[in-house]
Amino acid sequence: MSLLVGLTGCMGAGKSLAASYFLEQGAYIIDADAICRQLVEPGKPAWKEIFDTFGSEYFNPDDSLKRKKLAALIFDNNNKRIALEAILHHRVIVEEKNKYHSYQKKYPNAVVIIDAALLIESGNHKITDRIIVINSNEELQIQRVIKRSTESRESVKKRLDQQMPLEEKLKYADYILYNESDQKYLKTQVFDLYLELLKLS
Repeated sequence: MSLLVGLTGCMGAGKSLAASYFLEQGAYIIDADAICRQLVEPGKPAWKEIFDTFGSEYFNPDDSLKRKKLAALIFDNNNKRIALEAILHHRVIVEEKNKYHSYQKKYPNAVVIIDAALLIESGNHKITDRIIVINSNEELQIQRVIKRSTESRESVKKRLDQQMPLEEKLKYADYILYNESDQKYLKTQVFDLYLELLKLS
């Protein structure tokens, strides 16, 4: 029997890195961010709804979404964030279910992992069999985000403060991966956990 697992954590915790290690071991990954990018492609229903809700100023001449500009808006305006989430979250969950059912048919004993920053906030943790939360300290998270982006420390800290606190996410966790050391330690934890998940699938 296949197993659907949710993988989440705060920004900069190392969620995507952990997902890549699970992929190496043979898990099938459903990337929620990639689904979001597909949903907002020109002509898609979500694209039209975003256009109608937020206006043309958030779109490029080729009709693609100005993702950074929209992100800046929703981080400063809670009502706008809620409006965007209302457009996207239910569609993301439908796509995740479809991808999972596709993997189920092809690979009956597969371990399928949803890689999603907003797994809990969006409610899509409810469709999973198990939940993994990445645990890391805030200072490390800030350093990682700054290293991979052009954001200021103040900007990253503000974004982290707007996310569900780690302590709250951990209440939903069936498994916790610790990412406060080197990457090798995280990789070892992922390998051990994957063997445990295989026994359940």
